[in-house]
Amino acid sequence: MSQQDLGIFGPTKSADDCSADAERPSPVAAVPDVIEFDLARVEKLYRKLDWRIIPPFWTLYFLCSAIRSNIGIAQTMNEAQGHDLGQVLHLTAKDTSAALALFYVSYVIFDFPSNLVMTRLSPRVWMARIVFAVGVIGVCFTAVKSAWSLKLLRFLLGAVIAGMWPGMAYYLTLFYPPSRLAKRIGMYFTAAQLSASVVGLVSAGFQRMDGLGGLVGFQWMFLIYGLLAVILGVTLLWWLPDRPLAPGIARPALHPLLSWLPRSPEALTGEDAVVHYHEMRRVYHPRPWTVHDLASVLIDWRLWPLVLMYFGVVGVGIGTQLYGSVIINAINPSFSSIVVSLLFAPIWIMDLIAILLVTPISDRFYRYRALFFSAAVCVQIAGLLVVTFAPLSNPWARYGGMLMLGFGLGPTVPICMTWTGEIFQHRHGEVGVATASALVSGLGNLGSITTTYALYTGWPADASPKNPHQFRKSNLVMIAILVVSIASSFMNVALLRFFGTHRRRAAPKANGSKAAGAADEDDFYDAKFLDGAARREAQQRGFKRARNA
Repeated sequence: MSQQDLGIFGPTKSADDCSADAERPSPVAAVPDVIEFDLARVEKLYRKLDWRIIPPFWTLYFLCSAIRSNIGIAQTMNEAQGHDLGQVLHLTAKDTSAALALFYVSYVIFDFPSNLVMTRLSPRVWMARIVFAVGVIGVCFTAVKSAWSLKLLRFLLGAVIAGMWPGMAYYLTLFYPPSRLAKRIGMYFTAAQLSASVVGLVSAGFQRMDGLGGLVGFQWMFLIYGLLAVILGVTLLWWLPDRPLAPGIARPALHPLLSWLPRSPEALTGEDAVVHYHEMRRVYHPRPWTVHDLASVLIDWRLWPLVLMYFGVVGVGIGTQLYGSVIINAINPSFSSIVVSLLFAPIWIMDLIAILLVTPISDRFYRYRALFFSAAVCVQIAGLLVVTFAPLSNPWARYGGMLMLGFGLGPTVPICMTWTGEIFQHRHGEVGVATASALVSGLGNLGSITTTYALYTGWPADASPKNPHQFRKSNLVMIAILVVSIASSFMNVALLRFFGTHRRRAAPKANGSKAAGAADEDDFYDAKFLDGAARREAQQRGFKRARNA
């Protein structure tokens, strides 16, 4: 089948020409009809994209998650030898909690601007930059000698990694429709769970290296993970595909200062590229966003229930990730540091299992996102209650609560980010996805600051070994913020049913007409939104009703 038969007309254009066309929208009549392909052909296309995109995403998220969280397991590594993080750096409990929290302070500050930059530059180069910088900072952790250097590096780590998680969610919207996002986010989100497991398991090996080459166990861990991330950051320039371009449009030449960068192979070529064009035409003809578009996203009330949902689940998730080993150690102080490391891993195996089970089903039953989210949060609450109130004489029952907590954590973040993309892509387009994802992730991570600075070791009375109910109050605070997440999810459902998710339109003038050209432009983008994937979603998943609300 030729490109002309598939609806791609005209001579080859450059990307600059395409951008100029995007700034001057054509009338609806000028938009060629979308060709619909049979489902088997479309499924084959998305499987090919999965093999092209998910492996590099999984690998980069695995290493970056390990570097971000390995400070947690370092607190208990080689404790008997006096070589754990706290003893080597002479840290107080407040130093540790401050260092952990500073990461999220810089993350919240830089998350939003980083994601906006990614919409203007090459997503491939920007993601590679993030991973390379994370690796460099990770290596630098090997040389920390005091509390102030640890705090500084944690702050810098948050600054360079900012934009990675929402950037990955935004990147997927360039290749997949909303109905396929949760499964894909879940695919690479499993890397965080496996990295937490591997950090726990492999740390047992690093503890065996204690003293080798003049480095203690946790320093070897920082060094090796950092070097792997540096290598991966460079490799991503060849491995990760860039933003898709319509068939017949050539990529522009790189800026002379960037001419040394390799060109990434296209994600799709030939007929596959044409099929994807008709599946996801909204991606190939984005309207360049303006400050007004950005402001519209910022004042959209739909943002804030999602932020509160994320606030609770990510706060509990990060609190568990960074203090899980500390909590396990408190459950039974007789555990050795190696046993604690080994018991830390199954928490994240349970997390991974829940992701693989729940996220594909949540895509299929789109209208019940809030129920899937809230059910998982209820499992977290049940786990925390078991950890908190199970008899002190039965440490294995309390550890079982940690496994329940891990299982409940799994699907919540992917579902929240998928729901964000669905709502804001339909309403605000590409800038809506980038902005909302960054703000939900950034502001939601204030929950991480709460759990890392105000709770656990940051709450001296609650963390004191002399306290017979160690960490009980911290656990109850985490339960409280999880209740807020559940309430926010159902509030979001109620408000969306009342107000809908339809696209914003230009305000009419006093005489009842729109601004000059606004009607044609709105109609153009509404028609273009109804590409193959959107039409299928309207038929199968109820978006048509929401759009007409």
